[in-house]
Amino acid sequence: MAAATVDPDGARRARRPLSLTARLALLFAALAASLLIVVGVVMGRAVDAHFRELDDHELSGKLNLIENLMRRARTVAEREALPQRLDDAFVGHDMVAVLMRDDEGSAIYALHANRFDAAQIEGTPLARAGAMWQKDGRQFIGREETLVLSAADAVAATPVRVLLGLDISHHARFLDEVRARLWLGISVSALAAALFGWVAAYKGLAPLRRVTAAAHGLSAERLDMRLAERDAPAEVRDLVEAFNGMLDRLESSFRRLRDYSADIAHELRTPVSNLMTQTSVALSQVRSPDEYREVLGSNLEEYERIARMVSDMLFLAQTENGRLPRRPEAVELADEVRALVEFYEALAEEQGVTVRVRGAASVSGDRLMLRRAVSNLLSNALRHTPRGGAIEIEIEQADEHATLTVKNPGDTIAADQLAAIFERFHRASPERHRHGEGAGLGLAITRSIVVAHGGRVTVTSGAGLTIFRVTLPSAAGAQH
Repeated sequence: MAAATVDPDGARRARRPLSLTARLALLFAALAASLLIVVGVVMGRAVDAHFRELDDHELSGKLNLIENLMRRARTVAEREALPQRLDDAFVGHDMVAVLMRDDEGSAIYALHANRFDAAQIEGTPLARAGAMWQKDGRQFIGREETLVLSAADAVAATPVRVLLGLDISHHARFLDEVRARLWLGISVSALAAALFGWVAAYKGLAPLRRVTAAAHGLSAERLDMRLAERDAPAEVRDLVEAFNGMLDRLESSFRRLRDYSADIAHELRTPVSNLMTQTSVALSQVRSPDEYREVLGSNLEEYERIARMVSDMLFLAQTENGRLPRRPEAVELADEVRALVEFYEALAEEQGVTVRVRGAASVSGDRLMLRRAVSNLLSNALRHTPRGGAIEIEIEQADEHATLTVKNPGDTIAADQLAAIFERFHRASPERHRHGEGAGLGLAITRSIVVAHGGRVTVTSGAGLTIFRVTLPSAAGAQH
């Protein structure tokens, strides 16, 4: 017996839901058909009730005619002439059947009696007024009443059972034809509604198809395409705007990633080239142990530089992905700043720079991370402050925020460089690069730490004075 096989692709195709266009088309068709059915049922019942009313009026008129003739038959001769008068009265009324019986059940008059069924001919009364029956492929409606034949010449008044039948086949055929045409109209209208609905949905969903086509065509090299928001209907305009916004963010992120990759390659190329050059020179001829030791020491400095760069890049990646610990603890900014000033005191004295600290504030965050952020700002200020200058650090406490400001004199940063100063591997100018050997990651790390703590950092530069301002949630504000 052969083993059964399963086609995953076939099962997936079988479970594939209907498209939105098809669903809307079916909805239009179902809605149109439902409305037409309701209208058809209401109209059908109205027409049927109208015909019933006409038929009842017709039967009532015939009964009144018979009763009027019976009242006029006052003599024996008139009674004997009653059948002839009835025949004369019903001339041209071929759709009417009449059967009259006396109180003993004997027929005293009959007109088209073969149109009644056998039970009615034998005397079985109608179950109700307006009863219907079929005979020889024709449909009838009947009514039965008891009338009184007037007294005449010593003959007492006689009750007479009058059974009337009316051929309504033409009404039935008309109603059947109306129903057939109605169902045909409903079917055609439903198909037309489905077609119009499909066309309307297909055109209305064109912006979604453009979004899909744009998404299929996206790649790292094709992120500049945008969808026209003006032509989009109101229902999908938000989607188009969100899609264009996503493309803007993707393009910006890919551009930064390309620049980041180029910067990494550029920054790593220098130490790697130095290592290769020094190693090639060392291996070009036999050297003494002291010379080899000197080469290895120089190589170690380059390795340490690469290690710091890699560590900083990993730190930035963790910060931007929210993977850094954020222990909620109160941190006194003044204590941390003074501790850092003591740490950099020897370097500041060597460069002839004075550091002043004023104010105090308490913030909530990770102590080591905040110390690193302030350390980067202080070391940056020390690198760019000329000999004899003074660095001022001001700390202010507000209700919900604390502000730390680092001011240092030195070269003014160009206005077009301020917006990118916190980017990775960015240096404001070649002159500023001369003051240190950093890889341009310190300010980027500072911004990432501040943002991770719910704060912000800004910079202004002018008239030979550069000011970095850090705003962080205060310890009291964080508790709220």
